[in-house]
Amino acid sequence: MTARPTTTAAPVPEADRNRLLTATHHNPHGVLGAHPADGGTAFRAWRPFALKVAVRTPDGIHAELHDDGDGFFSALLPLREVPSAYELEITYADTTHRTADAYALLPALGELDLHLISEGRHEQLWTALGARPMTHQDVAGTRFTVWAPNARGVRVVGTFNYWNGAAHTMRSLGSSGVWELFVPGIGEGELYKYEITRPDGSKTMRADPLATRTEVPPANSSVIHASHHAWQDGDWLMKRPTRLVHESPFSVYEVHLPSWRPGLTYRQLAEQLPAYLTDLNFTHVELLPVAEHPFGGSWGYQVTGFYAPTARLGTPDDFKHLIDTLHQAGIGVLMDWVPAHFPRDDWALAEFDGRPLYEHEDPLRSAHPDWGTLEFDYGRREVRNFLVANALYWCEEFHIDGLRVDAVASMLYLDYSREEGQWTPNQFGGRENLDAVDFLQEMNATLYRRVPGVVTIAEESTAWDGVTRPTHHTGPAGFGGLGFGLKWNMGWMHDSLDYISHEPVHRKYHHNEMTFSMVYAYSENYVLPISHDEVVHGKRSLVSKMPGDWWQQRANHRAYLGFMWAHPGKQLLFMGQEFAQGAEWSEAHGPDWWLLDPAYGAEADHRGVRDLVRDLNHVYRDAPALWERDTDPAGFSWVIGDAAEDNVFAFLRHAADGTPLLAVSNFSPVVRHEYRLGVPDDIPAWHEVLNTDQARYGGGDVTNPDPVKPDAEGSHGRPASVRLTLPPLATVWLRPA
Repeated sequence: MTARPTTTAAPVPEADRNRLLTATHHNPHGVLGAHPADGGTAFRAWRPFALKVAVRTPDGIHAELHDDGDGFFSALLPLREVPSAYELEITYADTTHRTADAYALLPALGELDLHLISEGRHEQLWTALGARPMTHQDVAGTRFTVWAPNARGVRVVGTFNYWNGAAHTMRSLGSSGVWELFVPGIGEGELYKYEITRPDGSKTMRADPLATRTEVPPANSSVIHASHHAWQDGDWLMKRPTRLVHESPFSVYEVHLPSWRPGLTYRQLAEQLPAYLTDLNFTHVELLPVAEHPFGGSWGYQVTGFYAPTARLGTPDDFKHLIDTLHQAGIGVLMDWVPAHFPRDDWALAEFDGRPLYEHEDPLRSAHPDWGTLEFDYGRREVRNFLVANALYWCEEFHIDGLRVDAVASMLYLDYSREEGQWTPNQFGGRENLDAVDFLQEMNATLYRRVPGVVTIAEESTAWDGVTRPTHHTGPAGFGGLGFGLKWNMGWMHDSLDYISHEPVHRKYHHNEMTFSMVYAYSENYVLPISHDEVVHGKRSLVSKMPGDWWQQRANHRAYLGFMWAHPGKQLLFMGQEFAQGAEWSEAHGPDWWLLDPAYGAEADHRGVRDLVRDLNHVYRDAPALWERDTDPAGFSWVIGDAAEDNVFAFLRHAADGTPLLAVSNFSPVVRHEYRLGVPDDIPAWHEVLNTDQARYGGGDVTNPDPVKPDAEGSHGRPASVRLTLPPLATVWLRPA
């Protein structure tokens, strides 16, 4: 039998009522819910639009609360103790439902989490902040937590409360700046945002900075999400720490997922991309930024959802399926990561709680001059924690094998793209951003400590000393190393592309542009990048940079790739360049796949270039001389580096056991017969293993078909020599027969 005790009103005190109505209450749990009071227990609820609210306790008490106006309901029940559990029965015009009372529950975030957040040391921040479906005090629901230290009040709004947050006012968890609310009865798939009352009393609606799923842009709500993906890449992860990146094959295909084959979802990409990469023998794929971004034309480089893969292609679990499938195919997955800046969208991070929070409070430090975006405040421990944890999140939760960190130079220098008077020196009077240095060191050290086998790669365009030096090693400038595993070699890229873009008759005047890279080749651990940045904005595609007619352009293209694959360092090639696409890349339509259609004569043209890339990767992976000593000067020696008049470059690569590979590039349009090159005298014969002029690649088929035996005649300072036929505009590789 249900007991209906006599009740009297126990309204919310007027001051608290006003603060709740104006969304400026920091402790709604202190007045709402059930509390001891003179004469029993006071129950208070705030449910706008409700016709009536009643309380039901496990021991059979059912009491209707008094309507106090403005959606407030209350009652004083003659109960000696506050019940450990009870439900609210809420009646609206067209429905009645029962739910546990959110304001009867303790905080669902632990003291250790709050301590680590306050210290800026929560390495799994995504488990503490954001929306997390869970069971709390035997109640199923979702815990919402958000860092907003300047807010006067925070509410959760979403589809579950018809975007009216009055019934879901969050509480402040003290000096941590974190606001929390556990909402019973809601779970995955619900949309939500935070309604924040700024210091000036105005309101702003914000997406969750820690949201792990979002709506499809241009919609921008956050989505409650829990992962259900069952990983199948255990073998890959077990073997990954044993593959030392600097001593292993590392050939990267760079991809913009939305435009690789436009219209494909993550799961559809999983059916096609791994097979394509396996066929072409690439070891890794690098994804342009996958984190959610509102403007597709930014290619992902203006991020608003740092913890959510873009919803344009599917769910987070769909993205995990793609990575899982790539791993099972033996392909490593790298991802572009953008901790340098974020856009100013008024629903995202900019002045998140009414004041500069994620960005620096100094306008000279916060405004990024190149992209109209905002720079992170790397000196604030909570912001640094947000970014360090984000790097870990992608590698731990999504099994990403490496992060290529975008725009590192813009982070390192206070005067980056700024004129005099537009920047403030550091405390020592220098131009270095010491906070950014500390952040990058912390990020790299933490990532390498926690994720075995991971690699970080810096896009750093200056001569900053020690980008790939360990963080505990101090360099000449007094800084410790930044701790990256690899660095993009922008100097090699600019110099070599400048050389190859000249007509062969003029190349002798630019010969040093192809040899200068070896002066500094071992100062850092390098990747040789022909990336998306080199084939957009009027820079033309790789093959279109080449001089001459179409045959010569393709020949130059092939010869250049052969030189690149043999040069010390790892390789990266952007999609479309593997088959000599002539047009610049556009994110609107992606690569011109129709060029590979036999109906267009593609066998001798574009298919031939793709066949070459397949063979370059195959021979490269099979030749330890090309990768085993990439960071060791003993792994390289010039045979001839000063043949400017001939446009010829020849060098030896050496494996750890001394086995050599001879690479020769002839960047002139003439055949060079009986071209003498010095070689070691302990190799009985050399065999041509790759020739970019082969007919099946679209070349003239000028080759060295038979084993080449050395002469006793020394040359180029070596005891023996070989005489080769060098095809025009071509690269040849030879190995011991």
